[in-house]
Amino acid sequence: MSLTDKAIEQIRELIRTGALPPGSKLPPEADLASQLGLSRNLAREAVKALAVARVLEVRRGDGTYVTSLQPSLLLEGLGGAVELMQGDSAALLDLMETRRLLEPVATALAATRISDAQLAQVKRHLDAMREARDDVERLNAHDAAFHRAVISATGNETLLTLLEGISGRTLRARIWRGLVDDKAAGRTLAEHEAIFNALSTRDSALSQAAALLHVSNTEHWLREYLGSGEAPLFGATART
Repeated sequence: MSLTDKAIEQIRELIRTGALPPGSKLPPEADLASQLGLSRNLAREAVKALAVARVLEVRRGDGTYVTSLQPSLLLEGLGGAVELMQGDSAALLDLMETRRLLEPVATALAATRISDAQLAQVKRHLDAMREARDDVERLNAHDAAFHRAVISATGNETLLTLLEGISGRTLRARIWRGLVDDKAAGRTLAEHEAIFNALSTRDSALSQAAALLHVSNTEHWLREYLGSGEAPLFGATART
């Protein structure tokens, strides 16, 4: 580990042990450096790194504070990192594979925890998808909202944030699929209806199977299309 990495780890340890709980203010730079046995430069670099990671929040004119440490905040940078992969077909396929590994299991968990109100919200997004079937971008926006509502029903904020970060990138692929494949809307609707019906019965195994079929179909189509050598960069084309 570099000296900066060691300094970062020391501050993280203070947060982990509760010596610096969420919402607390860090001591002045000189005091923090002295407390940790660091130079002021190392303490400053460690604080900067943790601020970038959203563990710390620098408030101009006030000081530096430990954040709420909520997963949605700490993992907020994932979506931005994923967006930097635009145009990289291999990275896109990796993300689709990751989604296939996570989302069906998350959907199975949602089936055991979803409330009537949450199920009604999923249905509203499904109905909106039906109404938008001839508008590719609107259809995919409601598609994303449908999946977010399903994963939200797990009550697992970390899982939700991870899948949101991944789906932000794969959304462009789904939009492009709608542009090049006029049968995609019908298949997408049928697959989402199967997921909703499984959730309605609170059947976790059936919900997992329905979600796996849906994500696998999208991944299979994408692998074939990218393998054809005809696919443009999704980052540019999906906005047309």
